[in-house]
Amino acid sequence: MTEKERLLESERQLAKKLRKEEVNARKEAINNRERFKGLQIRPTVSLFDEKGREKVGERNWEGYGFDIHPQVTIPATIILTLFIAATLTFPVEANNLFDSLLTVITNYAGWFMIFAANIFIIAAVYFAFGRYGSIVIGGKEAKPEFSRFAWYAMLLSAGMGIGLLFWSVAEPISHLGNPSPMFNLIEPNSPQAAQAAMATTFFHWGIHPWSIYAIVGLGLAFFSYNKGLPLTIRSLFYPLIGNKIFGFWGNAIDILSVLATLTGLATSLGLGVAQVNAGLNYLFGFSISVTTQVILIAVITAFATISVVMGLDGGVKRLSEINMILAGVFLVFVLVAGPTIYILSGFTQNIGYYISNFMEMSMWAETFRDTSWQGGWTIFYWAWWISWSPFVGMFIARISKGRSVREFIIGVIIIPTAISFLFMSVFGGTAIFQQLNGIGNLSTIVDLDESLALFALVENLPFSNLLSLIGVILVIVFFVTSSDSGSLVVDHLTSGGKLDSPVPQRVFWAVMEGVVAATLLIGGGLTALQTASIVTGLPFTIILLVMVYSLYLGLRQEFLIERAVKQKLQRVRDDHIITEVIQTRVDDDVLIDNVVEVLAKKENDEIEEFEEIAEIEEISDEDKPDS
Repeated sequence: MTEKERLLESERQLAKKLRKEEVNARKEAINNRERFKGLQIRPTVSLFDEKGREKVGERNWEGYGFDIHPQVTIPATIILTLFIAATLTFPVEANNLFDSLLTVITNYAGWFMIFAANIFIIAAVYFAFGRYGSIVIGGKEAKPEFSRFAWYAMLLSAGMGIGLLFWSVAEPISHLGNPSPMFNLIEPNSPQAAQAAMATTFFHWGIHPWSIYAIVGLGLAFFSYNKGLPLTIRSLFYPLIGNKIFGFWGNAIDILSVLATLTGLATSLGLGVAQVNAGLNYLFGFSISVTTQVILIAVITAFATISVVMGLDGGVKRLSEINMILAGVFLVFVLVAGPTIYILSGFTQNIGYYISNFMEMSMWAETFRDTSWQGGWTIFYWAWWISWSPFVGMFIARISKGRSVREFIIGVIIIPTAISFLFMSVFGGTAIFQQLNGIGNLSTIVDLDESLALFALVENLPFSNLLSLIGVILVIVFFVTSSDSGSLVVDHLTSGGKLDSPVPQRVFWAVMEGVVAATLLIGGGLTALQTASIVTGLPFTIILLVMVYSLYLGLRQEFLIERAVKQKLQRVRDDHIITEVIQTRVDDDVLIDNVVEVLAKKENDEIEEFEEIAEIEEISDEDKPDS
């Protein structure tokens, strides 16, 4: 045998041993795993237990173009129908109720929302930079389905596209004239107020919301792609309640997820259509009214259904990429046509001021001030992001297979945050420059109607009509991508986690999103939109905090098993190399035979030990009572 043939044969033998030992090592690691100690009666649940598991969509009803999980779809639809009917029948009473709920939740639970938002940041840092960061979503061999540009484009479009356009001018101007009380009652419309306004805007659109999205998206992706569970919120709780996720508690979690998703989406769509109405008023003189906005919702939802029919690759992906390019051109034009140096220097200074005040802003709860500023801002935002998290998290999970935990978290938090900061600096910085230098009167316009802010800004720039038209197009396309993505996510929740559900079903949910948004506009406008997000966001916050611990348990078990397998395979490699070295370098046949015999005996002993452990484990499980 030649040297080359001998090496090839050696590699074949090693590969054969590794394949055999990986199977054995994985079985051994799973059987010797540390058991979850969750909430179930029998605290021995494992992500690898098959007894009691259900196939995705096992309980579904199919027919008439629908494929639904009835225990989730029917209750969620009934609740939404009753809400829509009651709001449309009693609009005045509904408006008063929304006002009262907003005040009560802000006063009594605002501190909890502030505290909870920080937990997600801590969890994200721990998972990304700890020992679990190398775990790959979908397994070691999984490859990304989308390019990084397409991935980032879809992240930003789904995450907060409409909101960025709506608030990038309105929020900094609002804070300029009415600074946060945290900054010690600084003088409105002063340089200090300008800096505080941009830091506050960064705070609301930066690391906190994207950390919430990242944790929810990571949990959904991990339990779905790595553990074969349905792509629904219920799957996040498997380490705690085991196969009970397929029963009452899992259904209750998914019902709340559907309601939270639809109200979060309705808030964004309501803000978006108000801005489209304002743009059409500026360009063509359309009246600004609830009636006009409801008609616009109907028209734009019709466009969304076209995107739904085209599917994820043909619809959302393509529209997201087009919109990101168009938004980038819009941003660069405003940067160049506006006060360029002021914007860029402000961008740098704003980041520094945001970082230096990050801890205080993150924990400030308005405790020692007799003010109610936070209710309409920070608490609303945190509730909005949390109510959006099933939608954005599930969509991010759907497009993130093949990314490591570390890449996933860094990509979902850092890149969109940096782009949001740049977007806010360009549009918000230009708005503040115009206001402080007497170029227009943005403050008065924002006080009158926040949706007019963007168009009032571009009125003082070259090609204002063209820019306004681009702004309207951007909002419409963001509306369409959000609606399409939202219907995709609600479909997953209401079909038991199926990734491919019938088109008529997605069209139904796209229409339902538009109906809910229209209902909230009729029932109270912006206040109703804010209240809907907070009411659903508060209970969902509790669910997500429990989910963080459940995700930790799942990642920990995955890491320990993979480490045990890796160590076993390394021992096999070492033994193989020793054998090869001895066979090629030693002439004593007796010595070779003795070494090979010792290694073979060691291997057989390990296999026997594994079989004994597996047998004991099987007997032990049979002796335990069922839950």
